[in-house]
Amino acid sequence: MAGGGGEEVKLLGHWGSPYVIRVRLALYLKGARYEYVEEDLRNKSDLLLRCNPVHQSVPVLIHNGRSVCESQVILQYIDEVIVSGSGGGATSSAFSLLPADPHERAVARFWAAYVDDVIGAPWEKAFRAGTEQERAEWMGKVAVAVPGLERGLRECTDGGRKGCFFGGAGVGFVDVVLGGVVPYVHANVAVSGERLFDADKTPLLAAWLERFGELDAARALLPDVDRVVGYVRMIHAKNAAKGAE
Repeated sequence: MAGGGGEEVKLLGHWGSPYVIRVRLALYLKGARYEYVEEDLRNKSDLLLRCNPVHQSVPVLIHNGRSVCESQVILQYIDEVIVSGSGGGATSSAFSLLPADPHERAVARFWAAYVDDVIGAPWEKAFRAGTEQERAEWMGKVAVAVPGLERGLRECTDGGRKGCFFGGAGVGFVDVVLGGVVPYVHANVAVSGERLFDADKTPLLAAWLERFGELDAARALLPDVDRVVGYVRMIHAKNAAKGAE
């Protein structure tokens, strides 16, 4: 099992990637010791290209010289392999991202896929859009998908009676997956004026957002919102310039 003093655990990432953030959150919650290597995505390292030759992207987890790619795959690997509390920072020695019950695990994987496929995919398109009109169209798809996630949180928590997280009283797999975009949810208010998790329209998600931000893991790892706002605006300007060529 990984995470102890004799194990080599290394994470290749980029500070602004929500996919990297979720992996770092999982490692923190597991209390794992690991080395973090910040990648320059404009000049990718030989290590990154060698460890992820297919997508050549972050995050990449390297465990004893063997690489694991794609963030949700990495999260499940961490949950299966990393010993909770091996680095001294886990909330519980028995902490697990995924529940023990097979049906509950399936439900968690469903909503995690929803986050990436139904919300994350159009959001990524908006992030890379070359015009304001195109960006607004993609963000419209994100806004339409958010009430579905509210419904999922309602089902997972029995309307909030079991807790405020997808994992119930404590964070779980879906919370960590969604947690990676928390800085971007806040940044979106500054960039576009749109509040994706609105207290009137999606009260459970709005409460989730507040409670997630209070976690020790979130306070330790989530990037500063102002820095994310600057990063988003830089990417928008860069893509607008490309579109104008």
